[in-house]
Amino acid sequence: MSDKSEIQAKANQAVEQSSDNMAHAMAGAGGGLLSMALTYPLITLSTRAQVEKKKAHTGTVAAAKRILDREGIAGLYAGMESALFGITVTNFVYYYWYEFSKAFFQRSTKKTYLSTVENMAAGALAGSATVFLTNPIWVVNTRMTARQSQSQESGLPTTEGEKSQKESAPSTVGTLMKIIKEDGFMRLFAGVLPALVLVMNPILQYTVYERLKQMLEKRRKVGATDSFLLGALGKLVATSITYPYITVKSRAHVASGKQEGMIASLRRIVKEEGVGGLYGGIGPKVTQSVITAAFLFAFKDVLYDATVKARRKVAKA
Repeated sequence: MSDKSEIQAKANQAVEQSSDNMAHAMAGAGGGLLSMALTYPLITLSTRAQVEKKKAHTGTVAAAKRILDREGIAGLYAGMESALFGITVTNFVYYYWYEFSKAFFQRSTKKTYLSTVENMAAGALAGSATVFLTNPIWVVNTRMTARQSQSQESGLPTTEGEKSQKESAPSTVGTLMKIIKEDGFMRLFAGVLPALVLVMNPILQYTVYERLKQMLEKRRKVGATDSFLLGALGKLVATSITYPYITVKSRAHVASGKQEGMIASLRRIVKEEGVGGLYGGIGPKVTQSVITAAFLFAFKDVLYDATVKARRKVAKA
């Protein structure tokens, strides 16, 4: 092969890889949006349980009833606008960089399947990039979901003596401007350290998913149902292991004043509330995470296949 032909072949391969990365990113974004829309009330229940003090903890059913009585159905969807935007951007960025990193390792090692360590490295690179780009979105979303403005002491109005009348939900832009005005621009990056630690969550999730998927692919073609079940299992393992850091991150997002360190926050929660304080809302969170991940992988596979087919039709036309 001539030098010119070789250069052209490499250029075509690069274009094809970039197109494939974009297809994965778009499928991941679409899958994330659909799956979060289906499970958002569970996110509300979990987030409020994470940021409230131990004395305010209630059961999941009781917490849902309290929100419905005080705020109506809309209360279960507080902050959904920013969450859908956030998950779309987050998944787009994550999947693009994950596929980019994975392709880089495959070219470097000349392997079809990456090892566990290589999959984890690809996930770490993608996850770190995603944290820095999307953290402000999740700070705004957590503030909106927790409704901090209604109860400065507990972070949300779930204790006795709460207001019985309904209050209008803050807008995404209004919450963003309020944070910047009262706490400064850098508050939008509160919780970055525990969020970086939580990069382990998708790493664990996708490592479990990829390894199980590779094992299954050796036997038969993996379908949407398989992706649903494997995605659920991967998320169950990941969320159960990393949940204390999810709690610390959520509290950092709603905190006012001087920020304390991640380790100091972990110690304070354990001292004041016991180890159980680190796992507030884990029931609805694990349920939501597992269902969301299951739908995400199922939707993503379907959307990716549709995107690839559409791209091939355009190429042939």
